[in-house]
Amino acid sequence: MKQEITLPQPPAPSCTFTVLLSPTRRGARLARLLTAAYLGEWGIPSESAVQIVAELAANAMVHGRVPGRDFRLDLTIHDGGALLRIEVSDARGERLPPGPGGTAVPDDDCESGRGLLIVEAFADRWGVSPGPVPRKTVWAELDLVP
Repeated sequence: MKQEITLPQPPAPSCTFTVLLSPTRRGARLARLLTAAYLGEWGIPSESAVQIVAELAANAMVHGRVPGRDFRLDLTIHDGGALLRIEVSDARGERLPPGPGGTAVPDDDCESGRGLLIVEAFADRWGVSPGPVPRKTVWAELDLVP
């Protein structure tokens, strides 16, 4: 008698969007605009997500830039519309940012260094995933159902 074992599979994401963008100011701006457009089309509140994408895309432009390599933006709705996952991947896997709770608060007179603090403030969860080489992905999740 042959017995089959089936494992429960998580439900497929209900909406996804992926795009490669140049690691420039124009690419970071386009990431923000595309996020607002797609989330609006999907009927998802976008203010927090747009702010998170703006910060992660700016970090990919400044800290993850490799000439000739793009960064990738992924937006995915999971759990039947209850969760939005944002991922920004770049080609500088050797430059991992500090993870949640590890971001130092910059001095008051510093003009930069607050991006991940903003992500931490807006996201319900966020983190950094290394690889595959030479990539890294900084991700954030927003709970869409209160």
